[in-house]
Amino acid sequence: MSQTAHETTAAERTQHPRRYLMCRPEHFTVSYSINPWMEPANPTDTSRAVAQWQALYDTYLSLGHEIELIDPQPGLPDMVYTANGGFVIDGIAYPPRFRHAERQGEERWFAEWFRDNGFDVAEPRYTNEGEGDFLLAGDVILAGRGFRSTDESHRELADIFGREVVSLTLVDPRFYHLDTALSVLDPVVADGVTPTIAYLPGAFDEPSRRILEERFPDAIRVADADGAVFGLNSASDGKHVFISPRATGFERQLAERGYTPVTVDLSELLLGGGGIKCCTLELRGGSR
Repeated sequence: MSQTAHETTAAERTQHPRRYLMCRPEHFTVSYSINPWMEPANPTDTSRAVAQWQALYDTYLSLGHEIELIDPQPGLPDMVYTANGGFVIDGIAYPPRFRHAERQGEERWFAEWFRDNGFDVAEPRYTNEGEGDFLLAGDVILAGRGFRSTDESHRELADIFGREVVSLTLVDPRFYHLDTALSVLDPVVADGVTPTIAYLPGAFDEPSRRILEERFPDAIRVADADGAVFGLNSASDGKHVFISPRATGFERQLAERGYTPVTVDLSELLLGGGGIKCCTLELRGGSR
């Protein structure tokens, strides 16, 4: 693609303050393995995880974002990964039904939090892992499948929210959720405008790559070296993109497109298979 097609200055990128749900990792550890990143034999440092999480929390607040907190629960070390705790649009919350038994205890806590905080809860019937696999891109919901969320949940999602759902098949077990392989960089766009996304081509099967190429021709294609450090497990407010400091190639690509990369190290939480986006659930609508 020509340089002209990508010419955008930082001043043209507009920040849109976001509202996020987070969970302090007071009980974080790796005592089981449900993804390739988790190795119980390797030691984890809960205090370090808390400090890194706090840096992300403070960074969001310093840039004007609103943070809600859900209380961590003993015995549920993965609650810190709140992105898996639901998918929320227009004040409607679709809670998770986790594939693995180790995380199923989280379901009631997320559903209760949504009810207690003014969201309409649409009870799920099918296995889904929330915003880990569902990403809002303009008017369309991109939905991951292959490892966690099922095709049935994609259809349920379309019925609940009345939006087009585009299914994308993940094939690399390192990238078991959609939000580990794809990031929506423009959380707010005008009607009919295609948001910019970034994605790791090798994480998807060939039909899914074709869909992404057709729908998002101006996407940032990220190298495996940056994907492998969870560079795509990022959050964006339309101007600032919060990424791993180890994703140096992706950082350059973002800057070239006029975004402002903001690096936050969550390396301790990566031992559980999660990064910045995993710790960040966007709340759209609902009471304040």
